[in-house]
Amino acid sequence: MRNSFIKRYRTDYEFRTFAGAWLSFMITVLFAAYNGYLGIAQGSLWHGSIAGYYIILAIIREIILLSDRKIRRQESGKNEARMKTFRISSAFLMLLNIALICPIALMVMFEKPVNLSKIPAIAMAAYTTYKIIMASVNFGSKKKKLSGNILISELRAISLIDAIVSVLSLQNTLIMVNGGAESMLTLSAITSGAMYALVLIISVRLLIESGKRNP
Repeated sequence: MRNSFIKRYRTDYEFRTFAGAWLSFMITVLFAAYNGYLGIAQGSLWHGSIAGYYIILAIIREIILLSDRKIRRQESGKNEARMKTFRISSAFLMLLNIALICPIALMVMFEKPVNLSKIPAIAMAAYTTYKIIMASVNFGSKKKKLSGNILISELRAISLIDAIVSVLSLQNTLIMVNGGAESMLTLSAITSGAMYALVLIISVRLLIESGKRNP
């Protein structure tokens, strides 16, 4: 059973994408809970806003994953059902972009409501590294072009957005831990603005891509 799973994971691109998405979903829930705890316990608006972002991100992944599992059992109308799921999750994706405004604004203003230890920085660095690797692998895979499943495209886009926001979170966490925020104000403002613009571009491009597909 283990060997068959590994073999399918290596050869089946869609299976690998959804398996990775389930893992990312569970990690996202953990980070939402962790940041939510810090937001409540420490009165941290930044951690509270990041927790809100992770909650919406987890909801989007859950909608896609559970819907796709249900759709695969259907005998007909799969493309129509996937497009319906895509439109619903896309609405949450726009909400996700709006939710990012608050934490990014706090990053630019260098709001530092709490003093953090190095543990959050280490956890965020590990999470960021994982997300960048997974997003890079999925983005560079040639097999992705063979899939006609619109939800696969959305999961890839969400994974890339998650990686970008993780970089921003890591940047802010390191500044909060090590200090020196004032001297990095310009750099943080530029990188935060550029990465948020990239997130918006990815979201809009995904919507355009969906419009070109027939259900």
